[in-house]
Parts: sequence; C-alpha cells; structure tokens
Amino acid sequence: MEHKDAQRVVVVGGGVAGSVVAKSLQFLAHVTLVDPKEYFEIPWACLRSMVEPSFAERSVIKHREYFTNGDIVISAAADLTESEVITADGRRIPYDYLVIATGHADPTLPTTLPDRLNQYVSDCEKIKAANSVLIVGGGPTGVELAGEIAVDFPEKKVTLVHNGPRLMEFVGPKASDKTLKWFESKKVDVKLEQRVDLNSISDGGKTFQTSVGDSIEADCHFLCTAKPLGTAWLKDTMLKDQVDGRGAIKVDDKLRVMGHNNIFAIGDITDIPEIKQGFFAHSHADVVVNNLKLLMKEGKENKMKTYKAGSAVAIVSLGRKDAVAQLPFATVSGRFPGLIKSGDLFVGKTRKQMGLHP
Repeated sequence: MEHKDAQRVVVVGGGVAGSVVAKSLQFLAHVTLVDPKEYFEIPWACLRSMVEPSFAERSVIKHREYFTNGDIVISAAADLTESEVITADGRRIPYDYLVIATGHADPTLPTTLPDRLNQYVSDCEKIKAANSVLIVGGGPTGVELAGEIAVDFPEKKVTLVHNGPRLMEFVGPKASDKTLKWFESKKVDVKLEQRVDLNSISDGGKTFQTSVGDSIEADCHFLCTAKPLGTAWLKDTMLKDQVDGRGAIKVDDKLRVMGHNNIFAIGDITDIPEIKQGFFAHSHADVVVNNLKLLMKEGKENKMKTYKAGSAVAIVSLGRKDAVAQLPFATVSGRFPGLIKSGDLFVGKTRKQMGLHP
C-alpha cells in the first residue's frame, strides 16, 4: 500500500543497479522507475541469446514482473532540477531522493520486450546463414560473442579484430594470453592492433579492410566496441560539473553525487576506480538501498554505509563450458571457471534475486 506522505524516490535507469533499487524500495517509498525500455535485461546473458534466442526468454524481464508497487515511466530522462526529473516526452516527475543508474547508452535497443526477443532471433538467423563472421572489438563483449559462435558453430570462420595490443585490456595480461590460446584452439583468427573501416566495405558488403591493409572476407559482422556512458543528458543540467571528461559521475564514499545529499549515482556511470562489472553494480545498489532506508527514517548520516572499490575480479565466458577468470591471487582458464559462470550465466541466480522463478 502506498501512503500519500511517502517519500518520493525516482530511479533513472532500469539496468542491473537501478532495478535492484526500485525493487528493494517499492514498499517503503513512492518509487518511480524511469527507463527508455519496458524491460530489464541480464546483460551478461546477451551474447548467449544471440546464438540461442530462447535463452533470452529468461534473461529479458518486463519491469512490472519484479517491480509491482510503483510507477514505471517508459521514456529517457532529459533534464533535472533540484526537485524534478524531466523526461524526453515532457513529463515532470518530482523526487525527494534521486538515484541515477543509466549505465551505457545503447540506441540500438528496442523499447518493447517482444522487439528485443525478435532482435535476438534476427541475429541468430544472420549467424546461421553465414559461413564467416567478423567481430570488431576484443573487449569482454567481443570475446564472449566470438566464444559463443566458435563453440555453437565450429564450422564457421570467425575473425576477431581488436585495435589494442592484447584482448580484454581491462584485465591483466595473463587472462588475455589464456584467452588468445583458447581462441587458437578453436581456430578463431585474432588480429590485434588493427582497426576495421566499416565505411570501406566492398564486394556487396562482404570484404572488409583493416588499418594495416589486410582484407577480411565475412558474410556478416558484429560491432562490439565500447559504448559511451549514459550520462550525456546531464551535460547541461545542474550536475554538469559532477560529470568528468569520460562521462563518469563523481561520487563520494556513500555513492552520493558530489555536493548533493539526496542524489545518488550507481553502476558503470560512477567514477569509482574498479572494473565495471554487474556484480559491483549490484553492490552499489545494496549500499544505496541501505542508505536511503536510513535517510527516509531520518537516521544519522554517520550511520550510512560506505562503498569500497572492488578488487580486480572478472570472469569472461568462452562458450558454454569454458571461461577465463582473473581472481585476486591467480588467473585461471578452462572448465573450472566455466562451471562458475558459463553454463547458466547466473541467470537463475539473478532471477531469484529479483523475486522471480529461476
């Protein structure tokens, strides 16, 4: 039940972090979730869904399934004041507390859940119809997509082009080396320190030129380069001075935007010096939920939780059974880290955390 005198919490962004905040506070405040999509998606399941579209039926979830007791506004945020969020479609949403969790910007994502599922079907059909696939970008997204295709479609020629000196530069060189060796065992052609000019496609869209003059034949390609942070909408707002040159939002150790006691920022958009992982975004959300509960009860500020940057831990799936894991004291690859993540990709666990059937 909502009460007329309930505190108003607006959460902008329905990704890993924002969805947790909205779900956790929905019976304790008047919560409004603002998101340009009608669904939450488990991001580390995206690449599996491209080779197995039915997988997305569990990993793409309507906001209303887990968030049953608040308002949902399907629109992007466009502006804000000290008391309101203004959406792209002109709505003004008042807040007592604001949580910004806009992650990375991706204009290719459709608004509706059926359209997102159809997008995966289309991607999979494109892969199935191809004899050769080009993947541009050797970060975690490109690596995981190449791994999924190499395992599920071993007959296809997969080429991965990355402009850096090693794959996945966000982790250490040992993890990069183990990943490269795994690709070699799967006959994936990895080209490092090269770029692909997507404007120079010839032969009906099947011949690609790299920056060193190589020609790559591919029936289809996928662009897996880094997406910008979803903070461009803040550049002309009262928070413009709290956004750094990379687009990250400056936060204090309680995850409040610097200089604003009632505005929080969580997830990939923060300037916290740590690997941007869903696990850490979830931890940000837990800290902010705790702090908002305290503030709404007029608790003392010195009782608020603080957040300490996470250690450099990462697990990157390599198909359905293998993975490479960078742990605090070791880097391992193969079936052991694969057992941790690669089978179900934490989808059942995440759904359970959202209060849904695994």
